[in-house]
Amino acid sequence: MSEADLSGVSDNLADRIRVKRIYRAAQASDGRRILVDRLWPRGISKDSADLFAWEKEIAPSDALRRWFHADLHRWEEFELRYPQELDAMPDLVAKVAGYAADGVVTLLYAAKDEERNHALVLQDYLRRSLQAGRRA
Repeated sequence: MSEADLSGVSDNLADRIRVKRIYRAAQASDGRRILVDRLWPRGISKDSADLFAWEKEIAPSDALRRWFHADLHRWEEFELRYPQELDAMPDLVAKVAGYAADGVVTLLYAAKDEERNHALVLQDYLRRSLQAGRRA
């Protein structure tokens, strides 16, 4: 049995990136809690957020966020557009992906929809980025 099996932390960095609504209680298993929303979530105090970092610049641009929220049927197009924005910020993507080197990272978001939100797109993007880096 590997040390990762005993600690619950995967040796695969991509597996260490998780997603969670900020309105759910913080847990030790969250590891480093990173808020990835551009706007501070309503009703959450800075203390109760229990954040390691607030990386608001990695969130979708205001224009993209407003475009998507105006019509949630645009999900598939949003899944294409947001990664294009992420492509333009490789240093920030590397910084956030790099947090996984020290353990679990939980990307926090405020959106009500737990199946269609930018944090899931970001998680997938970061995981692919880490996997591509491992192959390089």
